[in-house]
Amino acid sequence: MSARFGLRSFTLLTTSAIAALTIVGTPAHADTDTDEKVLLKGSTTASYFWDDSSGRAGDTGLPASGKPMQKGLAASPSWPLLTEGYVVYKGKKMPFFVGDRGPGAPSNRGIMLDLDAKTFAELTGGEFNSDTLGVDGVGGQGHIEVDYVITKWGDGVGKKNYPVAFSTGAWAERDRNPATPPQVEESSSQGGVLLSGPVPAEH
Repeated sequence: MSARFGLRSFTLLTTSAIAALTIVGTPAHADTDTDEKVLLKGSTTASYFWDDSSGRAGDTGLPASGKPMQKGLAASPSWPLLTEGYVVYKGKKMPFFVGDRGPGAPSNRGIMLDLDAKTFAELTGGEFNSDTLGVDGVGGQGHIEVDYVITKWGDGVGKKNYPVAFSTGAWAERDRNPATPPQVEESSSQGGVLLSGPVPAEH
């Protein structure tokens, strides 16, 4: 009995030591993970939505991708469906994938990303309200300025570049010339990664 206990303790200690070495040996990066490709980065105004197919939020069915509404599902007026990336707001980083189209008319006013309400709530410190499908505790705030990074383009139609308004119809066109990925430069002072690339035009 004691021998078995001793072997188990040794195994746990060995596993803990290896894990600690792995954590210590992992380099820290400013904006990206080591295996992550940064295909596009920029800034935009983001709104939020939650379409659960109940009709309460004016929706008529599943999001355009066919994926059910969920945390991390965002709507874009022009990027291909199933494009993946993340947004950063006041130091908080949250992943998303493009699962729907939108926002519609607001994209003409520079609102180029519609985050799901749960992600919006987590970024802003609010709380998702399942009765109203809105975000409480943010003083009625419905828009925030975010930085975005695209790490994977979806395979379907849509513009693989800086977002453009829904009214342009870019969401329905196949783009065979994606944006040139920003250059990755090693930062000697911090040991991190700096990203440089073309500055997006104001939308």
